[in-house]
Amino acid sequence: MKNYTLKVHDIKKETKDTITLCFKQPGLKKIKYQAGQYLTLSFRINGRKYTRPYSFSSAPSADAFLETTIKRVPNGIFSNYVHDTVQVGDIVEVMEPIGDFVHTHDEFTNQIYFWGVGSGVTPLMSIIKEVLISNPLVQVNLIYGNKNFESTIFLDLIDDLLKQYPEKFKVWHFHTQYNHVERHHFVKSGRINTAFILDLLQDTDVEQTKHYICGPIDLKNTIKEALGILKCPKENILSEDFELIKNPKDFEDIVTHTINIQFQGIDTIVEVEKGKSVLEAALDAGIELPYSCQTGSCNTCKGKLVAGELRMIGLSKERDDLESEDFLLCCSYPLTDGVFVEIAP
Repeated sequence: MKNYTLKVHDIKKETKDTITLCFKQPGLKKIKYQAGQYLTLSFRINGRKYTRPYSFSSAPSADAFLETTIKRVPNGIFSNYVHDTVQVGDIVEVMEPIGDFVHTHDEFTNQIYFWGVGSGVTPLMSIIKEVLISNPLVQVNLIYGNKNFESTIFLDLIDDLLKQYPEKFKVWHFHTQYNHVERHHFVKSGRINTAFILDLLQDTDVEQTKHYICGPIDLKNTIKEALGILKCPKENILSEDFELIKNPKDFEDIVTHTINIQFQGIDTIVEVEKGKSVLEAALDAGIELPYSCQTGSCNTCKGKLVAGELRMIGLSKERDDLESEDFLLCCSYPLTDGVFVEIAP
């Protein structure tokens, strides 16, 4: 995994609690990325290194700068640090772009639907901009849920794109705090729901559509269930996952264990308390292991199990690229004492 340092060129205020960091590309070798991927940022806060992934809101074909959009999370150590501390001109450590929530053009797709709520629009906007520029024959549709227009991230950008692409781009806003605004005709009260989805797609050949979903688990389930009713092929439905879904039953036989972690040639004994992952316990112990997504989607925190037993819980998607001894430490929990995990340099 390559690391870079990027300079903050600009900070754009999107809403009262959301900003976009605009990074200047390196002078000698530009960072290549795909729309929809994410950039992992690192800061040292109160003596400890914290790392968080943030989706690109920029698109390679549309934007000169690398842009990531960050919403302030109540009590969020990282997001609050970014909002309160980072300034134009600062140098930020980042990892190379990763992520598979990206668009692949194919000749069979004539309509793409983007479904998002709140800050979930960030990777969607990256892909939307890329598709509008690169795929002139594809109809782009955004269905976007928020409280109101004041909390709608990228509202001005969305309006600009509607003006630039009046025939190619359509938007439906869903507001839980509904207040009709004349210039926005496609505003609905409440949340994105099954009845709306079925009505919207009833005269559409769903086999020629693609769907990108980014938002809470309830949104994903609602959309996937509705698309299932319409018999949309599963391979045409992509979702971005930024949280581990943990079933309490999976933890019934998990107890506190002491394990050995070997990193950078140094062995460290770590107590992994019940409910904590190996990664969390290692970071709490001051071991600065590499990590990024924290949802089992990437390989950044992969370790090799040399002895003992581990179990991975809450993987966001099935993984067929891991060997039997490979474990993603962000979602791994020890089942025995005597666990020995080796992290490659």
